[in-house]
Amino acid sequence: MNAGPARRVPGRLPAAPWTTRAGRMSRRRFRTLNLSTALPLFVAVGAILVARQAQSWQDVVVLGLGLAAVVVAFERWTVGEIARVAVPCLAVAAVVWPYGAFLIDGDAQSAYYSLAVVGGLTVPQLPRRRVAAAIALTAYVGAIGALSLVTGGEVDATGVILDVILPTGITAVVIGVMFPNKGFYDVVAELEESREREAELAVMRERMRFAGDLHDIQGHTLHVVKLKIALAQKLLHSDTERVERELREVYALVSDTITQTKELAYGQRKLNLTAELENARNLLEAAGARVRVERRAEIDSPPIDLLAQVLRETTTNILRHSRATLVRIELAARSITVSNDGVAADDAPPELRGLATLGRRVADAGGELTTRRADGRFLTRATFPATHDGGHRTPIGEERP
Repeated sequence: MNAGPARRVPGRLPAAPWTTRAGRMSRRRFRTLNLSTALPLFVAVGAILVARQAQSWQDVVVLGLGLAAVVVAFERWTVGEIARVAVPCLAVAAVVWPYGAFLIDGDAQSAYYSLAVVGGLTVPQLPRRRVAAAIALTAYVGAIGALSLVTGGEVDATGVILDVILPTGITAVVIGVMFPNKGFYDVVAELEESREREAELAVMRERMRFAGDLHDIQGHTLHVVKLKIALAQKLLHSDTERVERELREVYALVSDTITQTKELAYGQRKLNLTAELENARNLLEAAGARVRVERRAEIDSPPIDLLAQVLRETTTNILRHSRATLVRIELAARSITVSNDGVAADDAPPELRGLATLGRRVADAGGELTTRRADGRFLTRATFPATHDGGHRTPIGEERP
């Protein structure tokens, strides 16, 4: 079975499923898979058992209630909300079993079927004493079966097998199978959350780098301005010409700093493509993705700044909007292509404002920025009119394990 169980909350059944973006994506995929494969199987088996063993319309109604409890419990389990229906579903299933055991002639698999399935879905999700609950539920099934056998008259080997051993064994097996199932999806949830935390840390590192660039621009300027103003105060009454010159330099310095700050804020500051490639690799690998970089030719100088900005913005988008495991970066003489996997086909395309802004700037420079999503991959390509483009292919980065 493929549903992701909820995160554990002390003292009660977990009511919240995976809450990170990656966890929600995985939960939706698991839910769709379960509802299309496992749920029809549960319903078919239950319906067959009811049809075979019900001897009156009353039996159909009671056994049907047990099957309904199975459907409700399983549907809620697929979204990690079994806690909301655990008590009523268990109560219904616990009543259906003695009804079938005492009032339906012959073996009544459909009667304990609902209790075995609902118990298997519920017991492993308990925050504590799960083993004790599993033993108690299995013992209840066995006790009802044994009591129905004793009160029914003759006790023989066939009756023991059909009324006691078989119901108890099936219930124990179903519950036992669900324990490792829960453990597996707990690990999946932890991996998903860990992956998203790594991506968040990578974005935080990028923000820290931005803060460092801002400090580099403004920190030195403010320090110099402070010194020049202090000097101007000392010379105010003795060398007014020097004071005027110092103030003009302060004005020019502040104006230049304002310009650089605007360029940094709007992504217009000149960037080093080699440094951006290394930064992109470090950020993506920190988020768990493999990175392959290939250079087909030397980059011409006119578009290199815009190409570096496209790479930076695309890297940020990959970290925020995908669960990429492999990112390919290809550089030609006047173009860059970045493709990544980890894009869910059923999700709405993210709104990429940064790339939209860059697209206008690339167009103003005579180039073209395109994005495309297909087959679970997202591709971003920025190209400029080719003046020359050699066919030499020089790897500057190899895929890392």
